Amino acid sequence: MATTAAPAPPDSGTTTMTMTHPQIMKALSGLMLGMFVAILSSTIVSNALPQIITDLGGTQSSYTWVVTAALLSMTAATPLWGKLADLFSKKLLVQISLVIYVLGSVVAGLSQNTGMLIACRVVQGIGVGGLSALAQIVMAAMIPPRERGRYSGYLGAVFAVATVGGPLLGGVITDTEWLGWRWCFYVGVPFAVIALIVLQRTLQLPVVRREVKVDWLGASLISAAVSLLLIWVTQAGDSYDWLSWQTYTMTVGAVALGALFVLVESRASDPIIPLHLFRNKTISLASAASLFVGVAMFSGTVFFSQFFQLARNESPTMSGILTIPMIGGLFVSSTVSGQIITKTGKWKAWLIAGGVLLTAGMGLLGTLRHDTPYWHIACFMALTGLGLGMMMQNLVLATQNQVAPEELGAASSVVTFFRSLGGAVGVSALGAIMAHQVTGYVKDGLTELGPKAAALGHGGTAGGGIPDLDKLPAPFREVFESAYGHAVGDVFLYAAPTALAALLLVLFIKEVALKGRTPAEREPAGEEQPV
Repeated sequence: MATTAAPAPPDSGTTTMTMTHPQIMKALSGLMLGMFVAILSSTIVSNALPQIITDLGGTQSSYTWVVTAALLSMTAATPLWGKLADLFSKKLLVQISLVIYVLGSVVAGLSQNTGMLIACRVVQGIGVGGLSALAQIVMAAMIPPRERGRYSGYLGAVFAVATVGGPLLGGVITDTEWLGWRWCFYVGVPFAVIALIVLQRTLQLPVVRREVKVDWLGASLISAAVSLLLIWVTQAGDSYDWLSWQTYTMTVGAVALGALFVLVESRASDPIIPLHLFRNKTISLASAASLFVGVAMFSGTVFFSQFFQLARNESPTMSGILTIPMIGGLFVSSTVSGQIITKTGKWKAWLIAGGVLLTAGMGLLGTLRHDTPYWHIACFMALTGLGLGMMMQNLVLATQNQVAPEELGAASSVVTFFRSLGGAVGVSALGAIMAHQVTGYVKDGLTELGPKAAALGHGGTAGGGIPDLDKLPAPFREVFESAYGHAVGDVFLYAAPTALAALLLVLFIKEVALKGRTPAEREPAGEEQPV
């Protein structure tokens, strides 16, 4: 509940709708730099991972978990960051997120084994989750929905630049002998420090003081449910069968924890995820669509690096360059759609178009093989990127337009939570599918080479390690390249129905005209003190 007090003086820095474009861009500069750091940290390791896992003696399961660990912690922490944003200084929370990210990055660069690296990625994910959720919340707090499409496009552009810059930078660092892959974790630290300084100087936001408490029990339950679900998906088919007592135990446990979470939230005085939000059809549909969009978004960034390096024997640097068509599509569509939405106030058509393009792109990527012409791959990636750019930010925008100011953080984080959850579950499940498919295709390929080759190959791949193609004889290398190419194609084929599901969901979202006032202007009562 907000307490009444005298209004803030005119020069206090309280953000209102009357801010000019340069003033808004100045206020958002540190936030965008923080977002750049967050996405950079998520993507910079993608092209370095094959080398990292090889050096640390990891397996395909380790490869998947290095990615999934960050997604898991990011997903679990997102609702908590969103709730904290409704209670405390948003700027302070962004700065805390950056500090957590820096600590995780520094220690990750010192990792001596995959277990240590995975633990550090969990810490990184907590920080990145805060930055990802808070970026949308801060923007919504200072910019009216009608104008927000324009700035959402800018955030999408930052996302695109960091997404393409991360793999490129990671590839260059990995290919540079006097640096090595450990610098993939160190390189983001200076950017984070600069972001902290810029944020302190440029971001001024009102803070609404409320007498509430954080629902720590709810946060713990949702984190435990998501964690158990992802552990099951990642290990199934490898450490135990999909149909086994371990599967039954973990799935029943995850469902039970989820049900307990719903029970606790329904009785909590200030729940971490207000369940009544889901009574709003737009929020429910946007959250479900975000779940499926997350599968497509994260699977592209994770599995393309393996495709280009292990199926086509490209260097880490070249792998980053070859993914530019997808990022270019994302950059163009997020920026253009944001500008047009600001002018027209209409957003649903962009969601539908994005769903169509995303479904087409993922389906076509399902035809990938190790010898598919690159111009085909580039077209497929561009379609996928265009679809992602039209859907990602605009689903959040549609949700923010539906809620009261005091629940802006919780509602924004719900959509981000489901997108991260989709990415985490998708990467885990698709990683398990890929490991299984690679093993099968390698065995089939070696069998065709003859009994002697099959025996040698089986012994060399029993541990599930990532192969060093340069050290394999030509016939063996061709088998592995073909196996990885076919397996990555299978991954996208399995992921394509999720894009179709997202399209079907957005068809049922009712378009509501974007509001022309900020949350502060829609709720003038209450104490608002700039920070």
